[in-house]
Amino acid sequence: MRNFETSSHAENSTLRKVPTLSLASYTQGSPADRATFVQKLFSGLKEYGFIILKDHNVQSSDLKLAYEVLAKFYSLPEEVKKKYLSPEIGFQRGYTPFGQEHAKDSPVKDLKEFWHVGRDLPPGHELRKVYPDNIWPTEMPEFQKVFTKLYSALEEAGTVMLEALTGPLEVDKEFFARMTKDGNSILRLLHYPPIPEGVDPRCVRAAAHEDINFITILPAATASGLQLKDRDGTWLDIESEADTLIVDVGDMLARLTNDVLPSTTHRVINPQDGKNTSRYSMPFFMHPHPDAMLSCLPSCRGSGVKYPDITGHDFLMQRLREIGLLK
Repeated sequence: MRNFETSSHAENSTLRKVPTLSLASYTQGSPADRATFVQKLFSGLKEYGFIILKDHNVQSSDLKLAYEVLAKFYSLPEEVKKKYLSPEIGFQRGYTPFGQEHAKDSPVKDLKEFWHVGRDLPPGHELRKVYPDNIWPTEMPEFQKVFTKLYSALEEAGTVMLEALTGPLEVDKEFFARMTKDGNSILRLLHYPPIPEGVDPRCVRAAAHEDINFITILPAATASGLQLKDRDGTWLDIESEADTLIVDVGDMLARLTNDVLPSTTHRVINPQDGKNTSRYSMPFFMHPHPDAMLSCLPSCRGSGVKYPDITGHDFLMQRLREIGLLK
């Protein structure tokens, strides 16, 4: 049995750029191609917490249409968007207004608004009592079709990513597939408006934070601004080509792996080039089933387990309270 130890970024490391990998090399490549992909995925996530993915299953035309629909939705009047608020369920579905969310332990709010799309479940499904129903804006009938399709495609990519990690983590190939079956995954449709005049100078579009979930799959946004904090404390700009996917480790996977795969601190900074324009982004947060137990994997115990066991649902609720979405 392999026992991983969490290590800091090597001082002499030449890895100063998040690696770009081809998903097709895993799904369609030779055994050697697959092995190389797995090794680079694992080392990239361990070194940075992020990788960039090309040659994936999410269609360029679908991403282009999704961003067009987002821009159209966020141009609607504020009173229209606020018809779709759901504070009673922690804003887990529908619209969350500008200035509602903050990073954990941050004294100020983030400069963003967003919409949450969750899993659609058939009538009678046992998890309907746990997951809220999706909310769809009646003003835009195309909204549901576009983002339901995108949700499915991003989940498919995430399932492949997690499967590729099972070898290095020494668990069976279906380990993550079982944990994420009917998982509480969320597609967040973000709008960062132009920075308003007179805003608290401490506020940024998204303050430094780590994601909650197993992994996040993020299609390239419409503008720059994303930065990650390298293991040596340096902030690195994440510049990715159109139609690529950025994949990062969230707190749940970090917890499961005892920080062998650490969640990486990242942020979205305010415009730096004088172009104070909107930015749109569509991260997919891949979550486990609510009853899935987040227990340290045997291969990751190292010199001792850092975190007590907790279910996926309990951890999510804890974090939603910490970021101001649930009371």
